[in-house]
Amino acid sequence: MFSADAIVIGTGPVGLFQVFQLGLHGLRAHVIDALPHPGGQCAELYGDKPIYDIPAVQACTGHELVQRLLAQIQPFAPQFHLGQQVDSVQAQPGGGFLVGTAQGTQLQARAVFIATGVGAFVPRTLKLPGLEAFEGRQLRYRLDEGTSLVGQRVVVHGGDEPAVQQAIACATAPEAQRPAHTTLQHRRDVFDAPPALLQQLQSLRAAGRIEVAIGMASSIIEEQGRLTALELTTPEGTQLRLPLDLLLVRLGLVPRLGPIADWGLALERKQLVVDTATFATSTPGIHAVGDAITYPGKRKLILSGFHEATLAAFGAAEWLAGHKLPLEYTTSSERLQGLLGVTSHTQG
Repeated sequence: MFSADAIVIGTGPVGLFQVFQLGLHGLRAHVIDALPHPGGQCAELYGDKPIYDIPAVQACTGHELVQRLLAQIQPFAPQFHLGQQVDSVQAQPGGGFLVGTAQGTQLQARAVFIATGVGAFVPRTLKLPGLEAFEGRQLRYRLDEGTSLVGQRVVVHGGDEPAVQQAIACATAPEAQRPAHTTLQHRRDVFDAPPALLQQLQSLRAAGRIEVAIGMASSIIEEQGRLTALELTTPEGTQLRLPLDLLLVRLGLVPRLGPIADWGLALERKQLVVDTATFATSTPGIHAVGDAITYPGKRKLILSGFHEATLAAFGAAEWLAGHKLPLEYTTSSERLQGLLGVTSHTQG
């Protein structure tokens, strides 16, 4: 059981900036995200694309913005719980909230902040009869660090950049960690990936280190409780059996609202309704910011989310304190500079 002043659900830019604003009020946060790394939609959808509307930053990629925000919150030492999806938020009789994840983590907090954007990003699944039973064993949507693929026949399913990257990573792994055989399987022999990756894929195909299997996955072959092959229907209409020991599905990520709808919070068109003075939801102590919320004039911009996170932190801090708090500035407040770890201040 973990205990914190605040729990922030979501590690996109707005969630990370929420941690910063809470830190300025002396509130320490634990942060939860369904993805195995910080960044949320910003990292997943435009990690390498330039963003031009962040104040005082002429241009930066999604990844660069996330790294800058992570550096900014370092003084407040937030604790991250990544690769975990929140499935319950319960108000406690004595005050505060109990937050639980699908992976079994339990956290207690005085306040909760929802910064889930359009939803938790989860892997797009492959729908085949009987396949779901092998998830976590011979069917994987993500590989844990250090997973050994030695001696295995690995099939990577997908036709976009994540699938191409995964197949290349398997084929170029150090020999002591490399699968016995790597196959990239897609419905057609066309892949949507950057030219440099496609060129590398072609080189590995030519060298016999990656095989490409073309066809629609139609069923699985199971023998004695093990997944042994994927059955394909080729473009010519013939059946092809693809032997495997491990199936890595890389079909990208999709956002899902998930269990938020069951937390008893007021919703409008699957978005959380908030008070724009404090960004509190219909449940006192639970605040929401970013693309997860709706209010008159709402704009789904990172910049707007930063503003929302600032007011949400003030609202929560005053709610917890039970009185109005003075406005302080990082340029002049010794208290804020102490929280930030600033040891000297020079006026120019």
